[in-house]
Amino acid sequence: MPYYIGDVIKDSKRLIARTPEKFEETGVHVRLNTRVEGIEADRGEVLLAEGERIPYDTLVVATGATATLPDIPGTNLDGVFVLKNLRDGLNIKEYIKKSKCRTAAVVGAGFIAMEMGEALRALGLETRVVYRGELPVKKWDPAFSAVVLEELTHNGVTFMAHQSPVAVEKGFRAQLSLVTDKETLETDIIIFALGVRADTTLAREAGLAMGESGAIRVNSSQRTSRDEIFAAGDCCESYNRVSKSWVYIPLGDIANKQGRVAGRNIGGYPTTFPGIVGAQSFKIFGLEVAMTGLDERAAEKSGYAPVSNIIWGTPAAGSMSRGQRLGLKLIADKTSGQLLGAQAVGQGGAVSRINTLSACLWSNMGLDEIGYMDLAYSPPFGGAWDVIHTAAQVLKKQL
Repeated sequence: MPYYIGDVIKDSKRLIARTPEKFEETGVHVRLNTRVEGIEADRGEVLLAEGERIPYDTLVVATGATATLPDIPGTNLDGVFVLKNLRDGLNIKEYIKKSKCRTAAVVGAGFIAMEMGEALRALGLETRVVYRGELPVKKWDPAFSAVVLEELTHNGVTFMAHQSPVAVEKGFRAQLSLVTDKETLETDIIIFALGVRADTTLAREAGLAMGESGAIRVNSSQRTSRDEIFAAGDCCESYNRVSKSWVYIPLGDIANKQGRVAGRNIGGYPTTFPGIVGAQSFKIFGLEVAMTGLDERAAEKSGYAPVSNIIWGTPAAGSMSRGQRLGLKLIADKTSGQLLGAQAVGQGGAVSRINTLSACLWSNMGLDEIGYMDLAYSPPFGGAWDVIHTAAQVLKKQL
């Protein structure tokens, strides 16, 4: 959706995977603008807001997640948004045009905040990112977060660290005022990008069990604590193959796979969801940023003894390098040499390296294997000894 807001994607219809009409053609009846008030699991019925009851033999809970808003005054004012679904994206773009916005504030510094910072600058808005911490994208190593901050600043986005919002008010010189614990910012639009939480209200009221993360607990077939009820997507947990624990990582690709697994099982084709390794990425102006697996804190919590190292190389062979940098961090278990996680940032090649290392995590590979793995060599895409090889060999020496 940030790419639609920023005019990279021109037509909102390209964001719709399937229309209600297409569903109808395959025998699936879609009811829009219909609110579910409750699930009466013992009776096998769904209660709608209008009082209608819909019986079921099998039910799928796919309520997704809700965007987080701070508990401060003024978040209900016109011009204050979150970005969680298509309607949010349409409303933001319409408001920017209708109100002739010139300035914007993004509260938060995760990858949605970064993508929105780029989108708003692409529209010519003076953009400020307001964050309570020191550096953006705190999931990444501080050395990589600093590179992201440099990219933001280089492209005209102002990063305002160590500031927390305390109120939103109507503005004087602009549409709104964002009041923080340090100052007051006049701005035409405010977007809160503070993360999401699983929408489990209906599931809890129906008596379904929750996992430790607070999301719906499922098994590898996407069944909940009641065999006839499945859950899929941002409302439920996923099994992490590296930490060997159930976690909450609300990402669209995971939701799609879980939905297919649930559907196949309901349709009589037994299938299991094999889990995740936590791969994710985003783009910020000319920078690729990606990660997979565990960081040191998560590794320790999972019972590992993590060691890590960062190396800097180039996305192409040295002979063809044009000065681009590629940073790669590997995290491994000191005892076994097993790869536990990886992070990358660079002006090219970061996502492809993380995708490769995600496959290594999926296959439970160690540094010895990764250091000599057969990769497709060509100077425009990397050296004969790729940055992956070098990083694995350097970290191996620390074990």
